[in-house]
Amino acid sequence: MNKSSERELREIIRRITGRGYSAYRELKAKSFIISFFEIFFVHIQPDPFAPASRVRLRVPMSMAGFPQDTFRNKSREIGLRDFILREFERNAKKISRKRGEGKSGLIYSYKPSQEMLERTSVYVDREWVEVRFFMGLPSKGRRILGKEFEEMLFKDLPAIVERSLIFKNLDKDRLYLHIETSEDADFLRQSLKKLGLVAFIKDGSILPRRSGIDDRPMEKEKAVPFKSPEDLRIEIELPNRGRITGMGIPEGVTLIVGGGFHGKTTLLKSIERGVYNHIPGDGRELVVTLPWAVKIRAEDGRSVTGVDISPFISNLPQGIDTKFFTTENASGSTSQSANIVEAVEAGAELLLIDEDTSATNFMIRDERMQRLIEKEKEPITPFVDKVRLLFRDYKISTILVMGGSGDYFDVADTVIGMVNYRPINMTERVKEIIKEIPLRRKGEGGKKFGEITPRIPLKENLDLKNEKIKVKGRGEIVFGKKRIDISLLEQVVEEGQTRGISHALVYVIKNYVDGRRTLGDILKLLKEEMDKNGLDSISISRFPPDLAWFRIVDFAATFNRIRGLKVISKSIRIPAYL
Repeated sequence: MNKSSERELREIIRRITGRGYSAYRELKAKSFIISFFEIFFVHIQPDPFAPASRVRLRVPMSMAGFPQDTFRNKSREIGLRDFILREFERNAKKISRKRGEGKSGLIYSYKPSQEMLERTSVYVDREWVEVRFFMGLPSKGRRILGKEFEEMLFKDLPAIVERSLIFKNLDKDRLYLHIETSEDADFLRQSLKKLGLVAFIKDGSILPRRSGIDDRPMEKEKAVPFKSPEDLRIEIELPNRGRITGMGIPEGVTLIVGGGFHGKTTLLKSIERGVYNHIPGDGRELVVTLPWAVKIRAEDGRSVTGVDISPFISNLPQGIDTKFFTTENASGSTSQSANIVEAVEAGAELLLIDEDTSATNFMIRDERMQRLIEKEKEPITPFVDKVRLLFRDYKISTILVMGGSGDYFDVADTVIGMVNYRPINMTERVKEIIKEIPLRRKGEGGKKFGEITPRIPLKENLDLKNEKIKVKGRGEIVFGKKRIDISLLEQVVEEGQTRGISHALVYVIKNYVDGRRTLGDILKLLKEEMDKNGLDSISISRFPPDLAWFRIVDFAATFNRIRGLKVISKSIRIPAYL
């Protein structure tokens, strides 16, 4: 790409001032030096009301001046990139202003959530600091406003860059707290398996959120800080924060019990989000969970393709094959069965389940119902009869919120009771209750959990002719003529993750779906590509400014929700057609 000087850029602006909006295209395919940074116009918007133009900007590290210890490992690098993005987003909002019609004059970046994620918005290495963002190129009546454009480029933008990308101008204490928080959380998460744990919640954490639509922490004067029971308390030494204490949740089957509105679901949701790192001040900075933990729920109406749900459901009326189950409109129990089997197929290490979002007939069948409806006439084997077998056969643990049935006491390794948002270890009391009131229902799970049969996706019916793919918020992907609803995938927390998954769908279908590879093979290849070459390597656009790292298990869940998907079961080689 040809590099042009600031003087040449000013000449282009003078030349296109007053002309039609399309004249902005002269800025493409060139890079320009402005003051101490280099700028590239990656995509030019067609009009002032269209999505803003995509811009890429680089500052030499010799000018940016970030010490190498701020990005010496992956954890610190992601923390630094996250910090720079938030500074850029904040300063751009403060400094830029509307100049003209539509988005004219606005400079803005991708808006991050409470989580620290790897994103394509900011990159840092020994040579450069790069930020990718959006600019609304100014116009009035579709005529280019040259003076206003110059003010954006030569006044607003340098001020934003000075305040956001230059180390000496940043708050050092806040910056180091950010990157050290990222490093400590990763260290803690990586220590879980060695400690025999699936999750950890630091003492003093603030778990409640302000509301269902505001993920910031509840005000400290209103929230009850987390405090571990003594007999579940773990001590661990972190690289930066030093020795901390908190509640460790062991491997196996854990119940979270308690009365309504005492914090059961709040605790589970914090564990659910513990697969990600959180920014300082979030309250959940040192709440960590195994990275491939998957939230499971009933999902009435979802499509299911060729999934062996026979561990849970068999002998359906009309002879429907549950070893190769396919439907466009799953019920609560069949959808929850499929969600579990698909999660295991994708590599889940831990299942997170809340009875409030589960199908009742999937979770439990009590003694009285067993007496009324004989097993031969009931196709559903409830989860209570499979949860221990899942751990024994596949080493997959479960954390389950349960407030309505004590039948799960007999299969639990650990029982945590929530009383006024305080956890209490109730495991020993549960053992006493089991002796006092023995369980009389019959187990229906058999001696094994059941086979997880690999599936091979087919390319048929996956239309990539025009490669058009759109994201509508966090919860929907428009894939050709198909709409993929992922609104109930609760661990996809940012729109950028949804966008990243959408790009990965195109990449995977083009490169890996060949009628021979299993879905497991495909997921492994995708993970290896992302780990080695980053999100840019799977993107369908050049230098994307708004993709966020996503988990492979969430990609798999999205792929499984494509309506019209066709698969072959590796064991029986029968295609499923929706």
